[in-house]
Amino acid sequence: MHDVISTTVRSERLLLVVSFACFAGAGVATGTVDAVAPTVGATALAIAGVYCVAQYAARVSRRTLAVLALSVWVGFLSIAGLHAVGLETVGAALPGPTAAVTGALTAVTWATLLTACASTVFLGFREYGATTSADAPEEQVLEGDSDYSTR
Repeated sequence: MHDVISTTVRSERLLLVVSFACFAGAGVATGTVDAVAPTVGATALAIAGVYCVAQYAARVSRRTLAVLALSVWVGFLSIAGLHAVGLETVGAALPGPTAAVTGALTAVTWATLLTACASTVFLGFREYGATTSADAPEEQVLEGDSDYSTR
């Protein structure tokens, strides 16, 4: 017999990468044009990004989701500070074409904002019991979510 308990190691980081890319694409798609087609495409990308964040939120623990939400909000506030200086100014100061740097910063700004919002909303759903929990059984017992009666 083996003394090691086998566990499945799951990495849901791919869902976050896909959602971040969808949100970045949605932000860039509507940045310069006032046409219907890019707006519809950006909306579809944003919906796909929210779906990926929802799948991620359903698979991880509450603590992991809270750390993600906090981390992405800090990242958004950091990148938003560059907007106070001006994206063109930052783009001129960095090597490379100014338009490319400005576009990349816009994409990262939108991606961090939308990821932060989505992860915070799904954390709120988890806190108020609107979704099924992926918490470990020991966390459920500590929180009083046990199947056993305490009479």
